[in-house]
Amino acid sequence: MRECMHFGQVANFKTNSNIDIEKIPIAINSQVKNSIRIKSAKEVDENFHSRFNCKKKTYRYVIDNSKYGTAIYRNLVYHFPIKLDVEAMKKAVKYLEGEHDFKAFKSSGTSSKTSIRTIYSANIVKEGDNIGIELTGNGFLYNMVRIIAGTLLDVGLRKNKTRGNS
Repeated sequence: MRECMHFGQVANFKTNSNIDIEKIPIAINSQVKNSIRIKSAKEVDENFHSRFNCKKKTYRYVIDNSKYGTAIYRNLVYHFPIKLDVEAMKKAVKYLEGEHDFKAFKSSGTSSKTSIRTIYSANIVKEGDNIGIELTGNGFLYNMVRIIAGTLLDVGLRKNKTRGNS
């Protein structure tokens, strides 16, 4: 399963450059891959750290639930051609909200000291054939959202599996 896109990512770095702050995005964009775009830059306190000062993060995974998939977005969405029970997924995702121990949703490569996280909001958003899984929390474990997305995919399949077995 692939993550759709990163919107509003924040990064920080220290520089002794004399380039005007407004020109930093242009300078960086001329040196990085086209799949990365810097939209703005501003000076921050020297103690600011984009990862550790973050108050919340939002992840959005997109499942293309169409029959044939898409050529243009094939590397940005997960194509799954079997129709999913979106209502069941909407109900299930709400159980993730709040503070929980998410150790069942972490990869073996997780180095975090604790697996307790708070999910402020968890939603399923259907837009045409696309099903978005949106989670906002105070932090996420390594591969946590990917594993949650796979679990919700299983929830969306249950209705179809039940019908097929009757």
